[in-house]
Amino acid sequence: MRAVVFENFRGPAEVREVPDPRPAPHGVVVRVEATGLCRSDWHGWMGHDPDITLPHVPGHELAGVVEAVGAGVTGRRPGDRVTVPFVCACGTCPSCAAGDQQVCERQTQPGFTHWGSFAQYVALDHADVNLVAIPGDMSYATAASLGCRFATAFRAVVQQGRAAAGEWVSVYGCGGVGLSAVMIAAACGARVVAVDVSAGALDLAREFGAAHCVNAADTGDPAAAVRDLTSGGAHLSLDALGSPVTAAASVNSLRRRGRHVQVGLLPSPEGTTPVPLARAIALELELLGSHGMAAHAYPALLDLVAAGTLRPDLLIARTITLGQAPRALAAMDTAPAAGVTVVEPWS
Repeated sequence: MRAVVFENFRGPAEVREVPDPRPAPHGVVVRVEATGLCRSDWHGWMGHDPDITLPHVPGHELAGVVEAVGAGVTGRRPGDRVTVPFVCACGTCPSCAAGDQQVCERQTQPGFTHWGSFAQYVALDHADVNLVAIPGDMSYATAASLGCRFATAFRAVVQQGRAAAGEWVSVYGCGGVGLSAVMIAAACGARVVAVDVSAGALDLAREFGAAHCVNAADTGDPAAAVRDLTSGGAHLSLDALGSPVTAAASVNSLRRRGRHVQVGLLPSPEGTTPVPLARAIALELELLGSHGMAAHAYPALLDLVAAGTLRPDLLIARTITLGQAPRALAAMDTAPAAGVTVVEPWS
């Protein structure tokens, strides 16, 4: 099969022929019809993820058709149209038994713990636990965007963040996750303040329901701007980008007893991103993490998509070929594109 491969972190990636994967006894092989280009893939290419071994094939946000099934799989068969959370749970550890598959103690992640979906085929583990059926009228590109960014934002806003109608929600970073969060929070009836350095990204945030937009490149203190716009601070703030600056600004944007949700991955290998804990103490803030969404939680999201309440398809800004993916991956930090980019491996 053809796949995007890199031999060194931050080194050139290229499309080459590699062996087709085979399913584990509990797993499947999926023919990839669409896969998203996500900032998490860029983090992996940069060497920020300790699970990656070289050479490596990135990609974790995918949809496609089941091609081959392991002997132990009972609930899936070849021909099924599926997507999958980026966290593939084992289904048997204490966290999985409690329903918290998104923090599975033995999780695997395509594109991180093993070769991913920037390829024509990808192997996925524990298929009976992790695969999500795609509705017949949903495109593969839309389904692929659910697997990481939209599902991650949904859980961060609705389940972890507990966004409510009438609340103020600030979203730092209007890439795929951030724009998804804007759309979802607005659908909850919240009033959203979007923060980014890109005028184009902020235009999309307005289109998807943001009440106010703050261009952080034009203001010295975006957190102060958020507090002014919300008459004291957001009830809920999300760092959807993942940087020490945006994480701290998100916390500083909150009003008393507000809630910060860290969604974007932070690149520090030591995990020592400075957080304004003095403010967290004084205002009794909640500081929460959010890590994807379990497969069993997808029906509520899929129902809202089917009803037209949420439109993840509107986030898809461009579709590229597998051959264009290496350059797009390397450019994610220096020239990030507004909206979601989808790779079609067979084109």
